[in-house]
Amino acid sequence: RARGIVPRIARRGVDSSERLGRYRWKIERTLAWLSGYRRLTMRYERHGENFASFLQLAAALTCFKKLTK
Repeated sequence: RARGIVPRIARRGVDSSERLGRYRWKIERTLAWLSGYRRLTMRYERHGENFASFLQLAAALTCFKKLTK
């Protein structure tokens, strides 16, 4: 919440599950893109900083590929 991310949880009277699907598919699509990098699917790194660095590198490469298409 400090980053301004609002959780979207389906409850009666709040939002239907169809409307929540619009937000959910963006996250699932992004995770599918990142799972294409073998080093990220299984966490080989012992230190969290190394894993976070590879995650940022994979995100940057994914953005680069999508922007150059």
